Amino acid sequence: MPTKVTLQAMKTRWSAPAVTPIAFVHAMVAAYERRGMNPAGALAQAQIAPAALLNLASRISAWQMERISGAAMQELDDEALGAFSRRLPWGSYGMLARASLSAPSLGVALKRWCRHHALLADDIHLKLVSSGDSAAIVIEERAELSQLGQGAREFCLVHVLRNIHGLACWYIDSRIPLQGTRVPFAAPPHADAYALMFPGPLRFGAAQAEIRFDARYLNLPLRRDEKALQQMLQRALPLTVLQYRRDRLLVQQVRQALAAHPDKAHKADGVAALLNISARTLHRQLKEEGASLQGLKDEVRRERAQELLNRSDKPVKQVAAAAGFRNEKSFIRAFREWTGVSPGEFRRGVQA
Repeated sequence: MPTKVTLQAMKTRWSAPAVTPIAFVHAMVAAYERRGMNPAGALAQAQIAPAALLNLASRISAWQMERISGAAMQELDDEALGAFSRRLPWGSYGMLARASLSAPSLGVALKRWCRHHALLADDIHLKLVSSGDSAAIVIEERAELSQLGQGAREFCLVHVLRNIHGLACWYIDSRIPLQGTRVPFAAPPHADAYALMFPGPLRFGAAQAEIRFDARYLNLPLRRDEKALQQMLQRALPLTVLQYRRDRLLVQQVRQALAAHPDKAHKADGVAALLNISARTLHRQLKEEGASLQGLKDEVRRERAQELLNRSDKPVKQVAAAAGFRNEKSFIRAFREWTGVSPGEFRRGVQA
């Protein structure tokens, strides 16, 4: 008789939406064929019917993708699932993850990962680039990749980008929102799935594949140890679909949004829209970080108001508007609560 845990697992398996394109399964099947092997066992483990393979519009669930990927990696002895011209034997990606585990920050860890990945696969070179407030993981392709066919090329680029993004989130135990994703091929028939795989701005037909994110994440320390790595490696594949609730930069991002767009900061919906999340998610994640939207609003407004009162001759009414207040009266009342004095008294005290 099935246990309660087993029944719950079965319920989760069958209730999960099927959003992964069947084209990615075709890429794995093609890897079997190139090596003269039969993928029937892996397909059966993932409960992917032959009819689904014939329908190009078919989708599979995350559970099915995990099952067929895990089976194919072991049967092919290739953790790249045929994405490269030479195999990455079982344990290759675990070795890469362990080599970066002692890094003092995410930026150092990702640089090590990119450098070490080049020792395993010649088809692509990974590079971490940073410019201003933005950082990117860029894939430089070599000629060998295109020789495997367009389907294998697409699967390779998507597989690598999602793997490194998932690992980066795992290293710092934080969601890393993507500022943008670019891929160097035309939009495929299953292009709608990309919005789920790479939330945020997306561009097809780019010069090269890349994911872009806030560069401040590179400075965050790693929060994992060898024990956590061993646990993760037992089920590493879900990292590519795991959406972390916590965002360790959210407080900074909210403060930045409030400072840059005071006109849109009156309501949670406006702030949430600037960060591409829902108002409910915004409130929940701030609570997890021990902060509140109202508290951050007050901090940003107070700092802006004090700066203007200290460094400019603007009338109080203009200072109130610049700090995001709808009228002078509400600004004066709030400023008294923050500082114990009126804006005019504060200015005279600074100037004295």
